[in-house]
Amino acid sequence: MSGDGKLPSKSSSTDVDAFLRKVAAAPSVRGAGERGRLIFAMDATASRQPTWDRASHIQGEMFKETAVLGGLDIQLAYYRGFGEFRALAWVHDSQRLLHSMTSVFCLAGHTQIGKVLKHAMKETKQRKVAALVFVGDCLEEDIDNLGQLAGELGLLAVPCFMFHEGSDPVARNAFQQIARLSGGAFCPFDANSPQQLRDLLAAVAVYAAGGRRALTDYSQRKGGVVRQLTHQVK
Repeated sequence: MSGDGKLPSKSSSTDVDAFLRKVAAAPSVRGAGERGRLIFAMDATASRQPTWDRASHIQGEMFKETAVLGGLDIQLAYYRGFGEFRALAWVHDSQRLLHSMTSVFCLAGHTQIGKVLKHAMKETKQRKVAALVFVGDCLEEDIDNLGQLAGELGLLAVPCFMFHEGSDPVARNAFQQIARLSGGAFCPFDANSPQQLRDLLAAVAVYAAGGRRALTDYSQRKGGVVRQLTHQVK
């Protein structure tokens, strides 16, 4: 919260720096010779259409930055409408993910973050999931129930990286709690800055594919907001 008691509507360089520092501090998450697995979950209720379209265009950066690390498997998950939750097939190339994302349209409805967290638990019990990324702007669920699920994901070593768009204080608090309890990180972002979202998604993807060392190398190469990681990782 800012000094005047108001929540910021966009992320500052300090917010992003703190988020990336937490990503860098997370433990290594995959075995040798395995591709990292990342669940990319999004709120697809009506208010999310602009961000959904923007994320569709920049998602290729996640694959681009992880190719040299042995690749990354990504599963798109989303909720929308009246109780609809879907998790699509795992993919390892940007064109297939782009096709999946562009075939989805947003529908009005309530949030279903609990279903996202339960799904992540189910998936990692079948085969290890390196991380969960969630992008959303509001929350209409019981925060204590979500905290319990996030804590269970923490025990399974599945960190949740929560990206919050907008200034809803209820969602902000819940996203922070989910990130903390799961061992992940929280970051607000500016929906009008696609480069910022691109850098944040790529940073988590690099972490999921190659762990802390890969993220350190990435931050040194990338520059910009990600380069703030360099001295902190050391």
